[in-house]
Amino acid sequence: MKLTIIGCSGSFAGPTSPASSYLVQAEHEGRTWNLVLDMGPGSLGVLQKYIELDAIDAIVISHLHPDHCLDLTGLFVVTKYHPTRGPLPSVPVYGPQDTGARMSRANGVTLSEAADPHGMDSEFDFRTVRSGRTFTVGPFTITPHRVNHPVEAFGFRVEADGKVLTYTGDTDATPALLPLMADADLVLADAAFCEVRDTVRDIHLTGKRAAEAALAAGGVKRLMLTHIPSWNDPQECRAQAAELWPGEVELAEPEGVYEL
Repeated sequence: MKLTIIGCSGSFAGPTSPASSYLVQAEHEGRTWNLVLDMGPGSLGVLQKYIELDAIDAIVISHLHPDHCLDLTGLFVVTKYHPTRGPLPSVPVYGPQDTGARMSRANGVTLSEAADPHGMDSEFDFRTVRSGRTFTVGPFTITPHRVNHPVEAFGFRVEADGKVLTYTGDTDATPALLPLMADADLVLADAAFCEVRDTVRDIHLTGKRAAEAALAAGGVKRLMLTHIPSWNDPQECRAQAAELWPGEVELAEPEGVYEL
């Protein structure tokens, strides 16, 4: 299983990275399968450096804050209107309840389009995820876990080739992180907040709280901090995690490629 960081800037696109998006790939049945986790602003452009857009096998959306899903509207345009290859096949999109309706409202350029909750259903096959209910995409086995964020939000445990990738999405500390992270080969952990400065709870992890969760889950081999806003010092986030984490604390790097 291979992970490519398409975008890792927290809350909005930064000067060197799109907002949240991750490409996960694995070989299966004689070809490469392409799974996209989140499509935040700016991600659609970078994604095209790595795969053809008609090669996306499925998209998984952690929650419906725009920094995690808004480039679905751009993919809609490509899927429907490409002059030589369109319309492209419908792409499965797994996400929270009402993902299709929310994306249709965001995409509507007229009042009638914005009011149509099924305006993107021909281009995307929207499927609602449920916490603890596993689904499969080619070689990938994906288990959503409801996490701790102000809107319905999920972290995802992705398994393929005997390896486990955990993506927390946006979350603060919650018992759900234990089964989500347990024995993972790599944990991509939200670390948008900083200790001391960010006192509000139930929105984001800090580096320290991400390390606490990974240690409590047990068996985590690599901890990688992501979703760090451009106004934060990533080294400060890393240092806060390193207070507890016994190994190297990694930082997600824009367009970094990691083999699991």
